[in-house]
Amino acid sequence: VEAHTDDVRGLASRGSDTVVSVSRDGTGKIWTRTGPSAFSEDSVLLGHRGFVTAVALVPASAKHPLGLVATGAADKTVCLWDRAAPGQPLARLDGHTDNVCALAASADGQVLVSGSWDKTARVWVDGSCRHVLRGHQQTVWAVLVLDDGSVLTGSADKLIRRWVDGALVQTYAGHTDCVRCLAATADGFASGSNDGSVRLWALDGRCRAELYGHTSFVYAIAALPDGRLATGGEDRSVRVWRGSEMEHTVLVPSTSVWAVAALANGDIACGTNDGRVRVFTLDPARVAGEAQLRAFEQANASYAVSSKTLGGVDMARLPGVERLDRPGDRNQQVIMVKDGASVTAYQWEQDAAKWTKVGEVVDAVGQTQKQVFEGREYDYVFDVDIQEGAPPLKLPFNATENPYSAAQAFLQRHELSLDHIDTVASFIIKNADGVHLGPDSSPAYSDPFTGGSRY
Repeated sequence: VEAHTDDVRGLASRGSDTVVSVSRDGTGKIWTRTGPSAFSEDSVLLGHRGFVTAVALVPASAKHPLGLVATGAADKTVCLWDRAAPGQPLARLDGHTDNVCALAASADGQVLVSGSWDKTARVWVDGSCRHVLRGHQQTVWAVLVLDDGSVLTGSADKLIRRWVDGALVQTYAGHTDCVRCLAATADGFASGSNDGSVRLWALDGRCRAELYGHTSFVYAIAALPDGRLATGGEDRSVRVWRGSEMEHTVLVPSTSVWAVAALANGDIACGTNDGRVRVFTLDPARVAGEAQLRAFEQANASYAVSSKTLGGVDMARLPGVERLDRPGDRNQQVIMVKDGASVTAYQWEQDAAKWTKVGEVVDAVGQTQKQVFEGREYDYVFDVDIQEGAPPLKLPFNATENPYSAAQAFLQRHELSLDHIDTVASFIIKNADGVHLGPDSSPAYSDPFTGGSRY
């Protein structure tokens, strides 16, 4: 479904017939199944200021027989919504001092945990903050409540921490970049990271397995009812893992798979940067109609694939189109072939015994590639030269920000005169608008201090 007008940043599901999505367009939406392969919008959640980045479903209780929806946003708050009457927030939880980017609820609905850019996580019970979890050095991107009541937090400082009653009891080290997502498993938990890996952990701290398959940031992870894991990331893929083996790869026609959710019937929902929510199934009874499937295949085939998301293959050594005369080595294998001056990616479909085109390959990652600066995520991170011979300064900016606010923050951070605020704000407006997708994109760029071009 075309769910939102901007990136879908979070998904949650209840049973097989309810999915909740939240977006940078400032809304949350509740979707209910209206047919074997159809969902319709049930409610719109309007209450946050700025983009909404996290969502969790709180199980039903005697007081709230349909359960609650929790949403976190850039306005630093968590909103609670009664699914029986979602017109207005039931409660607003204040305390964080920056964007709330992660939420998780306990299985019994008694505990809600939030993670934030303010480097903390908060444990909420009955609408009150029971504990503030401090210790991470950067953004807390992921939170999880385990069945034993302990809380896991994953951070841009590359660490995962386990907490019991507000006290730190275990630290898990191994990832080499931001930890972005967490999910419970039968014998521990799983984590995904900007280092491109998925790790399986025992609670005692042992890393039981490292799973490699994604070729860029891993943003989302969900546990399926049968014990498999579904992951999504910046390589435009949803991948399904059984144990330490990758079982399926589904490519979608958008750069970022920000969120995944597992439905009770084994289907997988994913939210992407094009504002859409897509649901994938193995059950023939729930497969979409021919028109939808054809449109999806055509969108995939015409999508520009970055060579960086396919693992940095040496273009000079790629085979020609004659490689498509031979079958793939495994189901859903992705290869690149040269066709004259262009390079095209194909995926092997084992059941149909054919190669399916999944996009034209270009060298540049587009504007939708998110940048990370000091553990936080931005649409742009510009290099700014202040003076000859000095290292460049980083200027982070999100498209939803006021350019003058970003300019002021940049100047104050580096103790520069506020007389430059108009110059820096104009620089942001010019260069943020100038970035565009395409293999031969070379946006105009002028450093606000030196007048130099991008390097």
